[in-house]
Amino acid sequence: MDNKKKRPVILDGDPGHDDAIAWVLASTIDDFDIKAITTVAGNQTLEKVTYNARRIAALLHLDIEVAKGRNRPLCADLIIAPNFHGETGLDGPKLPEPHLPLSNLSAIEMMAKVLQESEEKVTIISTGAQTNVAALLLAHPELKEKIEMISTMGGGLRNGNWTSGAEFNILVDPEAAYTVYHSGVPLQMCGLDVTEQALVYPEEFERIRALHNPIAETVAGWFDFFFIHVKSLGWAGATTHDPCAVMSLVHPEIFDIRDYYVDIELSGRYCRGATIADYHGRLGKEPNCRCVVGLDRQKFVDYLVEACSKYEGWEV
Repeated sequence: MDNKKKRPVILDGDPGHDDAIAWVLASTIDDFDIKAITTVAGNQTLEKVTYNARRIAALLHLDIEVAKGRNRPLCADLIIAPNFHGETGLDGPKLPEPHLPLSNLSAIEMMAKVLQESEEKVTIISTGAQTNVAALLLAHPELKEKIEMISTMGGGLRNGNWTSGAEFNILVDPEAAYTVYHSGVPLQMCGLDVTEQALVYPEEFERIRALHNPIAETVAGWFDFFFIHVKSLGWAGATTHDPCAVMSLVHPEIFDIRDYYVDIELSGRYCRGATIADYHGRLGKEPNCRCVVGLDRQKFVDYLVEACSKYEGWEV
């Protein structure tokens, strides 16, 4: 008998097409025990991303209440991305209505409850701004030791995408990211260095659609919508950001992962929100981050298709 314990997981994000695809992937991983879903403002307003999260939970038959997080960054005005994700934040395929009520707990209360009650250390997969995670660490520093790892999608060691220096998720709340990166909690960063290599091409959308199950068809539809804007920027495929924060936990062998000391720029006219790596160790500080900087793209796509195939016979 296999007595291996599952890994407790909290999904924290701002869905968002790539968040949604990441959660589709996460829900197929046998090693994961998803304990909570929490939302944070980012790709769209908090109300919209929370509604999206509840619809995704219904789509995936996840009997987990969604807890609403912070509706704005710690110290700044909210930035949203309707140009990428549409007016709802998840435009495209029709989704079922929420099947469970919204949790009475806030995201911070829900996260703290999961950590306090878990016998095992908990992994937080954060695919939006780091606002909720930072607020948790500030409110409950005594729970840091209960966190196995925070796996994030955010940043870019070589470039940004919302400004020349900053990636969107970090730019939304640089102070929160700074808090997380300086927390001492084990941290993994899937930034633009890897996610802009994680391209899924239109013929691969069709490969997913050809699985002919309702989740695969929904994922293909999400790719269709997301690619409209990405294509206008000159990309030949969809940049599949958030699923990297999930897949790198379960298939690290297909990724190039390096340890660096990484800091967050909080000021500067042009570089607020930039993630800066000490490549050469000149600061004399120990690495604080596992930085995912490359991947085997074909195997990444194959694993994503495999995950979508697990929904054969699914009913929505």
